[in-house]
Amino acid sequence: MRVQCMRLVTVKIPEIYLEGIDELVKLGRYSSRSEVIRTAIRDLLKRELWFSDKTEEFRRNKGGIALVRRVRLV
Repeated sequence: MRVQCMRLVTVKIPEIYLEGIDELVKLGRYSSRSEVIRTAIRDLLKRELWFSDKTEEFRRNKGGIALVRRVRLV
């Protein structure tokens, strides 16, 4: 995997989600909260952008193809 520039994003999430994230880290499935969240976002983007009925519509929009290609590299 290539090195990418990371940006700090602040989000508010329910406490129960945070507890689940911490449990995944505690179990050793992930090395950090950030890794859990990045993986979840990547999987969401894959599902929503690549395998949905709206994928083709999204790709036709300006910048859609470039975004899909960048996400696939992660």
